[in-house]
Amino acid sequence: MCFDNDSRPPLPPIRGGALDARELTLTSRDGTPVPAYAARAESPSGAGLVILPDVRGLHAYYEELTLRFAEAGVHAVAIDYFGRTTESRQRGEGFEYEPHVMQLTTQGVMDDVTAAIEYIRTPEGGAPERLYTTGFCIGGRISFLQAAAGHDLTGVMGLYGWPAGPHRTGLPAPADEAPRFTSPVLALYGGADKGIPPEAIEAFDRAMDAAGVEHRTVVYENAPHSFFDRKAAEFAEASTAAWKEMLDFMEARSGEGG
Repeated sequence: MCFDNDSRPPLPPIRGGALDARELTLTSRDGTPVPAYAARAESPSGAGLVILPDVRGLHAYYEELTLRFAEAGVHAVAIDYFGRTTESRQRGEGFEYEPHVMQLTTQGVMDDVTAAIEYIRTPEGGAPERLYTTGFCIGGRISFLQAAAGHDLTGVMGLYGWPAGPHRTGLPAPADEAPRFTSPVLALYGGADKGIPPEAIEAFDRAMDAAGVEHRTVVYENAPHSFFDRKAAEFAEASTAAWKEMLDFMEARSGEGG
């Protein structure tokens, strides 16, 4: 599991207001309902964001993170991966995520992300000028893969997303897909993350270098997996730096379309 059940995202450095924060249900390509949570920025920056959670799906952490991005001027929507295997929206303590994770398919996940991208591009979703994805853990891997999915994204971001090697779900390795990337990449990792060795990070960087993909990789020394957590006071500096990296990444491309 990526975070403890009571973990919550750190606060963004710039805080404004959020409008129309609410639960909603999107529809995937095969008709599957996709639970989601969306918030629109009161003072839009021109950026929009699809948030891809860790293995717990649409946990309260990600609903709050959607609000935090809206407060930073970014229209945002977070999705759940498990519409095909459970009707419940509850993702709190006691939710047994692993049986649902093992039923994920690459096609289903990519179709669900597409539904979120299509939603946020509508007036209801905010119709941002620039569109990004970000993800955490398995969601980071999924976010990186969106750079090769033909969505015309302005950029993709991932925090401690597995960048290389096989995954138990069969999701492709971002390092293998790098030759097909058409979007810039921001990859953030914890230097003390025992699950993602430096060799995997370096393999992803080499693959993107070889493919000519614009990218930035940041490793926060001594920070563990899941450091982006406001209750983890000892990693507050890494959390603050990660917020700045993500917001700067989106702001730096303010002259580009989505």
